[in-house]
Amino acid sequence: MKDEFISKIGVYGQMHYRYLRENKPSVVNVMRMKGTLRSYLEEVDVNAEEMLFQLVKQMAKSEGVTESLKRQDQMAWVQRMNSIRDRAFEIVSKEIICN
Repeated sequence: MKDEFISKIGVYGQMHYRYLRENKPSVVNVMRMKGTLRSYLEEVDVNAEEMLFQLVKQMAKSEGVTESLKRQDQMAWVQRMNSIRDRAFEIVSKEIICN
């Protein structure tokens, strides 16, 4: 069965959908029958985005990655922010997307 609305769901909701389809197809089928799949995936997407934003913000603060650093050494700031985003995404992936 093709879920037409998937392309309208955000990236994290789509990732969770792929995870469910591959690992828990019966859950997807039950949600389809109940008509709750779309709203569930939209909620997952919003929660994942929020969690990622908050984690990046908290990690940057705790690691001293500031606007001041950005002005002083852009490359160092970019490298550290990329590292923070990657680590935050791993947490979001384990906690929300692949759960």
